[in-house]
Amino acid sequence: MELSTIQDSFERVSKKQKVSSSKSQELIEQVSHEVEQALANILSASDSAAPADQKSILTELKAKLAAISSNNNLEGSQRELSIALNKHQKLLEKMLNPDISKSYRNVDFDTSILNQIIINHFYREGQFDTADCLIKEASEPEPISLRLQFQEIHQILEAVKSKNIEPALNWVSANRGKLKDSGSDLELKLHKSQFIDAMQNQTPLDALKYARSYLSPFASRHMKEVQKLMASLCWAGKLDTCPYAPLVPPNHWEKLVDDLMKTFCDSIGQSFRNPLKVAVAAGIQGLPTFLKMAEVMAPRKEEWHAMKQFPAEVEIGKEFQFHSFFVCPVSREQGSEENPPMLLPCGHMLCMQTIHKMSKGNTRGFKCPYCPRDASVAQCKELHI
Repeated sequence: MELSTIQDSFERVSKKQKVSSSKSQELIEQVSHEVEQALANILSASDSAAPADQKSILTELKAKLAAISSNNNLEGSQRELSIALNKHQKLLEKMLNPDISKSYRNVDFDTSILNQIIINHFYREGQFDTADCLIKEASEPEPISLRLQFQEIHQILEAVKSKNIEPALNWVSANRGKLKDSGSDLELKLHKSQFIDAMQNQTPLDALKYARSYLSPFASRHMKEVQKLMASLCWAGKLDTCPYAPLVPPNHWEKLVDDLMKTFCDSIGQSFRNPLKVAVAAGIQGLPTFLKMAEVMAPRKEEWHAMKQFPAEVEIGKEFQFHSFFVCPVSREQGSEENPPMLLPCGHMLCMQTIHKMSKGNTRGFKCPYCPRDASVAQCKELHI
């Protein structure tokens, strides 16, 4: 919505500028024409022409220029353009440089948890010195085990970026049980990348020897993929133009690094997506709504700071929706711990508050709003989504 508002304002300014420019150009052309015409009249006059004739030509030119100036009303278009520019500038300052501190609420939170999230972020990014500095200054306990795990994976990732898969294979071997339970095919991807590298930078025979040693154990579970890799040997040296080109994407080593990091995060119970980056990105999307609500609630500051639940819907992308949620079809309110979804005997769902309202004063229970079956509060079961 904010972007469309800015775009509409810009289009208004652009329209004013075009009108002003058109009028200015028209005025310049008219003045130029009259001056040239007057100059031609003076030059065409004979040498014997009286000075009074030349003076009359100049007087006539002056009158025409005065008429042109008044008729074009250039000052008015310039004024309109200036007003539109000022409004657009103020709009940009308001929307693109807002005072985000207005959306802040002084709520209690565990600073230690926040510090741990930031430390985790630095570990993920490989900035171990920065994490150590935060641990020291914030007097936080050092998560030694987590640090060692991330140090190990960063060393492995650096090796893979240099097309050295041996450290990665050693890590896979040490964690084969976890990877098998999660259905990971990382080991096959590592050998596949090494096979492709051998085919591109060595001889087809070297690639075949590598396949016999390291790809054959995967043939029983990944037969089709192994067969395609073997068939691609016929196109050694020209894989980019062969039918098996999708097997060799230009960034397959970069994708392998991402797959390795994702598998590592899964193995230690961490999210592949950086939680701090996700939280910041989601906050940026929701910030305009927070600022708008803070502006609306400014006269009721105490009420604003006392709210336990945000009173407006915050639109963020689906990439930030990690959990299921329930919206009562009757009250249109989202389920919460205080107002959880309830399952009726008929299979329909309503929020607890809706059920209590519908059954209030009715000892026989209430009728489901979506089917003719009756139900009582005691028959309804809380759902955990």
